[in-house]
Formats: sequence, C-alpha cells, structure tokens
Amino acid sequence: MEDFILKASNIEKSYFSKRALNGINLEVKKGKIVGLLGPNGSGKTTFLKIAAGILRQSSGEIVIGGHKPGIQTKAIVSYLPDKDYLFKWMKIKDAIEFFNSFYKDFDKDKAMELLEFMNLDANSKITSLSKGMTEKLYLTLTLSRKAKLYILDEPLGGVDPTTREKILDAILNNYSEDSSMIITTHLVNDIERLFDDVAFISKGEIVLSGNAEEFRNEKGMSIDELYREVFKDA
Repeated sequence: MEDFILKASNIEKSYFSKRALNGINLEVKKGKIVGLLGPNGSGKTTFLKIAAGILRQSSGEIVIGGHKPGIQTKAIVSYLPDKDYLFKWMKIKDAIEFFNSFYKDFDKDKAMELLEFMNLDANSKITSLSKGMTEKLYLTLTLSRKAKLYILDEPLGGVDPTTREKILDAILNNYSEDSSMIITTHLVNDIERLFDDVAFISKGEIVLSGNAEEFRNEKGMSIDELYREVFKDA
C-alpha cells in the first residue's frame, strides 16, 4: 500500500526567465506533519500552490492521494493560503455558510466549536477583524474540512505570541492522525514541536530534508537552530 499522501518528483516552475522551483523532490507520509522551511522568496508558496492545484508546474510530476492535482485532489486537500480571499461584505457566519455549501466535507459543527475556541463572534464583520482574528478565522475554515492533506501557508504570519499559541493549540487539537499536513513558516521556534519531518528550501531547491527528531539527535540542535545554520548566508 502506498505510504505517501503526496509525492513530488523533480518539480520545476518558471515565470518567464525566472525559475522559482528547480527540481523539487518531496514526499509527505500519511499521518505526518511536514515543515517546509525557508526564507521569503525561497519557493515555499509556489510549491504549495502547485500542490493545491492553483498553479501548474512547468515540468516534473506531483501525485496526491494517487491523483495528479485536479478535481479529485481538491476534494481531499484543504488549503490555507497566505492571502485573504473572503468577500468584504461577509460576516463570519456568512463565511461558514459559504464553506458549508461549497465543500462536501465541511463540518459546520466543528467550525462552530473552533469559533468558540478561537473567541470569534459569528456575527462579526470580516472587515472589523484584526490580523490575528483573521488568521484564526481562516484556520478555522481550513481545519473544519475532513481533508486528507492540509496545506498551511504561514499560519502564524503577523500575529502576536498569544494568538500564535491559540493557533498552534487549534492545529494540534483538531489534527486527525489519518490525515497529513504541510506547514510553511519562517517562525520555526514557535512551531517546530509540531513537525514529524522537515524540508529546508532555498532558491527553489530542497537543500536538506529528513525526520525532525533524528536531526535533533544527530545535529545536537533544535530545528530552529538548524534552520539558522542552513540559512545563515541567506
């Protein structure tokens, strides 16, 4: 039986003359959380968009749940982008209804529980939310789907430490053992305890990858310290 939910082989992506990804090879095992780590502009978001079926690679192959990115994979992938995408006129409850009608696997009861956990009022207008509240709403929507693969692009970006802890708790408490997750971040210290495996990406290439605990034991340092070592010249 295939042990991987995602397998990327020699993925390349070019924008005109600029190469954003250069031969990416990455495997995400079923039931594992993978940290895709790298500085801004390293290619993290480009890879996630390809995995989510939003962008198409220039060459190489990516398979998710036995399928190439498309209708079948969008049904099993829940993607948290790094950009706002909800309509400005919406209230939080409108966003919940929007997801509930759009995704067959959306669990409205779970979404309402997460709203309460996140201290979010369903009647609040989206335009009135702070950066941290907005991040918590998007994470609520993403985690409320019964997906096989969750893709979180910078879920801690631009939020205060208290909100970060709330978001990390939400991920841990609502993560299912039979699903997998890819998380990109440059705030490695805050989130490294979640990672089973890590992959370091620089200038569109995976420069180091492996099991997080093995790296800690072999290198004698935290993943955050290893990140700083790998990217000290970046």
